[in-house]
Amino acid sequence: MIAAGNPPLFNSGKGCGVCYQVRCNGSAACTGNPVTVTITDSCPGGPCASDPIHFDLSGTAFGALAKSGQADQLRNAGSIEIQYNRVPCNYKGFHVAFKVDSGSTPNYFAVVVEYNSGDGALAGVDIQQSGLNTWQPMKQSWGATWQLNVGSPLIAPFSIRLTSVGSKRQIVART
Repeated sequence: MIAAGNPPLFNSGKGCGVCYQVRCNGSAACTGNPVTVTITDSCPGGPCASDPIHFDLSGTAFGALAKSGQADQLRNAGSIEIQYNRVPCNYKGFHVAFKVDSGSTPNYFAVVVEYNSGDGALAGVDIQQSGLNTWQPMKQSWGATWQLNVGSPLIAPFSIRLTSVGSKRQIVART
């Protein structure tokens, strides 16, 4: 249940991971029941560039808005009117997960933050190296990927601190 968001929603990657409840109206194929989608990518061209707010829904999300047996009819409509509302993310069985980027080296560490329950969007990610008492801010690379590039080898294992956009709530994943 994912969607690409136009520039105001994706917000240069800061909107990656934000959850919205959407429901369609204006089509006989719509159930009127909402579904929750997560922004996972940017939708830069076409109506995405011209509409004030535009969700490019996955096929699964699009079909979930349809009445039983009418998913193809709704998908074939192309562009539909929706109502939306930002909601907390709720990933059953997950609160947060980290996936280390395959390009990481002893001097460069990148991590993708996944399944960030709650606000979804991150204002900041900090890393604490083993044996050190200081937190180093990571730079957002793209979407949910955060990186730290230093001139000397990093000391693992790491603790990672996440700060959410909306509530400024912090959670720490300790080693």
